[in-house]
Amino acid sequence: MTSKRSQTSRTSQGSQTGQGSQEGRTRLQRATLAAGAALTVVVAGAGAAPGAGAAQESTAGKPKLKLIAATNSVTLDRYDWDGASGVFLDLGTYVSVDDAPLEFKVTRKSYKDPVVAQQILRDGTSTKTKALPAGLVKDFSGLPGFIDVSIKNAAGEEVSNTQGTFCPNNASGRIRPDAPATSKYPQSCPTNPFTLGSVWGVEKGWASNTSTIDYDKPVDLPVGEYTAKVGVSKQYRDLFGIPDDQHIIKLTVRSEGEGGEGVAASRSSAHGGGHGGHGTPSAKDPAAAAAAAAHHYGPRGADAPTPPALSHALEDRGLAHHLGDGPGHTDGSRIAPALKPAAKRPSGRAGVPANVPKPDLRSLPAWDIAVTDGEDGDAPGKDYLAFSANVWNAGPAPLVVDGFRSPGKDLMDSYQYFYDADGKQVGYTPSGTMEWDPRVGHEHWHFTDFASYRLLSEDQTKEVRSGKEAFCLANTDAVDYTVKNANWHPENTDLSTACGQQNSISVREVLDVGSGDTYTQYRPGQSFDITDLPNGTYYIQVIANPENRLQETNTKNNVALRKVVLAGDPGARTVTVPPHDLINAP
Repeated sequence: MTSKRSQTSRTSQGSQTGQGSQEGRTRLQRATLAAGAALTVVVAGAGAAPGAGAAQESTAGKPKLKLIAATNSVTLDRYDWDGASGVFLDLGTYVSVDDAPLEFKVTRKSYKDPVVAQQILRDGTSTKTKALPAGLVKDFSGLPGFIDVSIKNAAGEEVSNTQGTFCPNNASGRIRPDAPATSKYPQSCPTNPFTLGSVWGVEKGWASNTSTIDYDKPVDLPVGEYTAKVGVSKQYRDLFGIPDDQHIIKLTVRSEGEGGEGVAASRSSAHGGGHGGHGTPSAKDPAAAAAAAAHHYGPRGADAPTPPALSHALEDRGLAHHLGDGPGHTDGSRIAPALKPAAKRPSGRAGVPANVPKPDLRSLPAWDIAVTDGEDGDAPGKDYLAFSANVWNAGPAPLVVDGFRSPGKDLMDSYQYFYDADGKQVGYTPSGTMEWDPRVGHEHWHFTDFASYRLLSEDQTKEVRSGKEAFCLANTDAVDYTVKNANWHPENTDLSTACGQQNSISVREVLDVGSGDTYTQYRPGQSFDITDLPNGTYYIQVIANPENRLQETNTKNNVALRKVVLAGDPGARTVTVPPHDLINAP
């Protein structure tokens, strides 16, 4: 596949009610759906008495599923941006779960093997597994073709007929007051093409939003009145015993900006204050709308406000260089509630106890690869090979790195910390430095010894370009939540809570077990200058822990390669990216 400018980088969407989300799609998209859950899920169970559903007959460990609708009428905004005109179909339908949790384990042995999905059946005393039909689940974004949506116009003509993927980890909430207060399941379904394992689930007495919205592919519905019919497709009704309920929803499509700031903005404000994200820029903010049209919201885009009452006395910086900066959008240090950081800068002799749990850093092959012409901080008039890259932690322990700054110094001294099985700090060791990165799109403290990029010759013996980079660590992607000690609810899932502000005296950066840190091709530094490079075959090499300054369980799995073929003329270069085993994600 040949690409001039790829648009494939995005994370999964969805979140728990009132909470932020990682692997969703972006912070913007997760906030939209999470706010919808906060406003509508309770409506679905508003008439239920305490304990409703408890007396229903059930098979031990088998969940009872039902499609429900929060409302019989929905108003949606039509957006008209370059390349993204239309409506995002969040129709307020949910899958309710009762009698037992709905849970799936989704894995693949390697990139040469297909994805395999199993339903996990728990009855409180035993656990059984049920394999889903081979080939039904093709990736980790959810159950494909789960929802059928037919839309007719005022004249009764069908104008849209689509099927939607159902992510059980999508925006969800309780449907009755005696249901579990919190969900143990992850808060999104990953769409990183190199995901290895995922867990999907909905608690008993909860409901999960069925809208899996692809924010690059809105449905083209003109302003007007419509009728939407929503149901579960037959294959899933038969597989899970779901009733054939068809919900008829009156749909009003209005132009962007009607009725104040519009639906997206109202949702954003309703969800704002926690780990939420930005609402969609409205027509009342042309600059924001223009930026949104030109900027693809990848895992590192659309930085979210930090939660209140963080340490380091956060303050508004007043610099609106990119989304996430400016009044109300500050950068602050991540707080790891399960770990107890040292109260003062470490003193005395550093050491690592024998047999202490350590992280295992691994690189994913590069993806979202494209030739660019000087965007995002690159020099105009040159050709660049841009790419997205991820380094993740296979565990069994989190990577914890603290930076400490002496007054007046431009660098921080960094230390890696170690914890026993109970989360008690048992050691630390020097691990390098942290530096302030002032570039637009970064503007935070980077750990300088985390990873590096290199472009290799066809025979992989010669390094033709180097892209050594420093990194702010954040849990942007759920790469494998089936590994030992994987944290299904990692903190620090967005850029704004990870890496401090310019006047920070110290920062803590954490990469949790099972999660990875993606830097998309839209960030400065995520490219090689190929202006004077001959056409031909090369390999993008991503190296974790390149100087071996970090203590790991295994350093033999730190390198990943991705083949690329350069062609074209100067100023019009192209890149072809062959599949990586079964993964065709250029």
